[in-house]
Amino acid sequence: MELPSVSAIEAESRQLALAASPFELHGGLCGWLAGGGASVREWPAKVLADDALPAPAAGGALDELRLASAAQLADRSFDFALLLPEPDASLADRSGALFEWCRGFLGGFGLSTGSRPKLSDEGAEALGDLAKLAAAQPQSDGDEEDEEDEEALVEIEEFVRVAVLLLHGDCVLAAQHRQKLN
Repeated sequence: MELPSVSAIEAESRQLALAASPFELHGGLCGWLAGGGASVREWPAKVLADDALPAPAAGGALDELRLASAAQLADRSFDFALLLPEPDASLADRSGALFEWCRGFLGGFGLSTGSRPKLSDEGAEALGDLAKLAAAQPQSDGDEEDEEDEEALVEIEEFVRVAVLLLHGDCVLAAQHRQKLN
């Protein structure tokens, strides 16, 4: 399943008065799901820790975002995708969105797992690295964007994608495996 467009998510977010960017929302949703949170239509209330928020419309962009994200995380083909700006956006915009995504992820993950999630050593290290990315700020060196910066951003995006799958494996897939054994 493909993710809905950033503009569609943005439009529905404005209608629901959600105080987060599409990137932070997707990160929060993925953190919630990766930590074992339920895939429910009321996910913005869970992820943003505000029970007063309305549930998105069934079949709307935010509901499609939830369904696609849950399906991608559960799929064993590693086709999980981050919602980020188009590749032709500026490096500062894309890196800023990635850092927002990571901040959202940490919030949603913490809400679903609590303060002491059961993580592998690799999972704990990945979570620490995601926290460092969440604290980062995009550098604005004017219009100077070079190929090294582009390559570095692509590598960081891939790291984040794999880290999310690792954490989902630790918190959701490992728990499901333990249940099957019992």
